[in-house]
Order: sequence, then C-alpha cells, then structure tokens
Amino acid sequence: MTEGGERVTSAEGPYFEDLAVGQIHAGAPGMTLTGGLAAAHRAIVGGRLALPLDEALCAQVTGQGSLAPPGLVWDVAIGQSTVVTHHVRANLFYRGLVFRRTPALGDTLRTRTEVVGLRQNRPRPGRKPTGLAALRIVTVDQEDRPVLDFWRCAMLPLRDPSVKTGLADDLDAVGAPADQASLAAVADGWDLATLAARTSGPRFADLCEGQRFEIVGGDVVSSAPELARLTLNVAEAHHDVVAAGGRRLVYGGHTIGLALSQTLRALPGLATIAGWHGCDHLGPVHEEDTLRSTVTVERTEPLDSGGGLVHLRSRVRADPDTTSAEPREVLDWRFVAVMA
Repeated sequence: MTEGGERVTSAEGPYFEDLAVGQIHAGAPGMTLTGGLAAAHRAIVGGRLALPLDEALCAQVTGQGSLAPPGLVWDVAIGQSTVVTHHVRANLFYRGLVFRRTPALGDTLRTRTEVVGLRQNRPRPGRKPTGLAALRIVTVDQEDRPVLDFWRCAMLPLRDPSVKTGLADDLDAVGAPADQASLAAVADGWDLATLAARTSGPRFADLCEGQRFEIVGGDVVSSAPELARLTLNVAEAHHDVVAAGGRRLVYGGHTIGLALSQTLRALPGLATIAGWHGCDHLGPVHEEDTLRSTVTVERTEPLDSGGGLVHLRSRVRADPDTTSAEPREVLDWRFVAVMA
C-alpha cells in the first residue's frame, strides 16, 4: 500500500487463507520466568498452589525451591503462539496439554507453533467468512528440554471474503490423549507425604468418582488486557475494542486461571497440574463478569509413591455485570492434577 508516495506495510498476523498445513511459526520472543512475572500473574488470576507459593515447602517436596506456577507456564506458551492467531475471532478448544517437565523460576520458555489442520467454515448470512486452524504448540526451555506439547483450534477471518479455499480437514481427529505414564512423570520423585502433612482439606484417598464440589463465592474478571500483555498474547480481540466488534473478549487463559484458583479452594492438597484432557470455551467472557464453578471428580489413579492423579472437570459459568441477565456457561475444562 502507498500513502503520499510512501510505501506502507501492515504489521499484522496471518489471515486464514495465508495459512497452510505444515507451516511453522516460531517468531515470538522467549520469556524468562521470574518472581515478578509470577506475582503479577497471581494478582490477576489468583494462584493458590502451595508449592509455587512456599519455597521452603517446595524444596522439601520437589528438591527445587522455585517452582513456576503451571498456569503461568501455559499462559506464556499460549501467548507466544498468538503470532499465528493475531486476528482470532474465538478459540474453540485445547486438547492433550501435557507437562513434560515442571519449569522453575529462572527458566526461559520458547514456543514453536505448527499448523496441522485447516477447515473453512460454511458462510453464514450477516457474518464475515472464517476458517478453523488447528495448531500444535510445543514449548521448550533454554536447554531445549520439552515443557509443553498440546493442540488448540482457533477461528480466523479471511482477508478476502470471496476466497473459497476448499480446505476441509477433519479437526475432530486433531490431538492425542495423554497416557498415565506421561501424566505421572511430572511428579516423579516428589515427596507428596510432606505436602499432605502441610496442607489442609481432602486427601487423595478421600476422593471418589462422581464427587462434586460447588465453589461458593465467585471471582470478578479484572485486568484482562494486562494479562494478555503480560503473557505476550497479541490477539486483537483482547486489546482492540474495534477488532472485537464493540466489546473486548477476555483471554481464555484468564477464565482457566480463575477456575484453577477456585478448584484449589476445594482441594488445597493439589501439588500441581499434570495436563489437560481438553478445554472447551462455551461462551465469551468480558471484564467485570463474575465467574463461578462446579468441580467434579471424574476418576482417580493412585501413584506408586503415594498420592495419585485426580481427573477433574471444572464447569464455569459467568454472571454478567448486571443483575437482570441470566448466568451463562463459559468453560468446560477437564484436567489432571497430582494430589497428596
């Protein structure tokens, strides 16, 4: 484009028709996890995991005294992947997120995002054409040790509304479930008995399939653009009210972070999050919404070293910032925690 004789280049991410299966995007800067970063993140989404909060206890349980909060780790990884989804309209799902190791403060995260599936959506009257991009996201540390490996699906607009790409990949087949060995490995060698002795609430042995916790008291969503900036998330919809269609959307990780904080009010003996089976965003969240959650135990698996893996499902609903509207379902998150 030329303006007044000068050539002007748009600095923006790709549209749907710019993507191709096999493309790899690794242009986001690396980020070193620091205590200041963790504190700022905790101020926005909460953070009640005992080990990242208590360095002395963390050293006793894990052998290292500065465990990074897992929610911070996945928020940074997702934020780094948004170089591909600058124009995102919505995130449909996350699948198969597995921690390959637990980073410590001082580690640096770098993320590689690969396009693994593309499907153009059917046109709808009154809506701009869009397509779905399935992405595989792999995050490593400064020594190239694997940290995270997962898939997400983003809805992106087309630059040219007349384009018909013919892309129709089966996105239901995207992703792979995590096996128990991979999930258990994150806490290999941890002294979970010491954690159990220092925390309150139910123990692993107290939980059973189908047990449900209704979390009393909601959490207001605040500082949404600040969280996006903090985690390198450049998706327009979280920053630009015009791009968002009149009201900015809250980054999905913000909702997940508050859901985790609420889960820990019911289960303070959780040691860490080993992975996610999946996460579906059921509806938009906006600042000043109040989030409330119900947590269900789907199954439990004991570990040889004590404690075990707890497969949990968090259903989150949002009360809008008015007393006249009905609550709406916004999140269905199925994840696996290590519990003392």
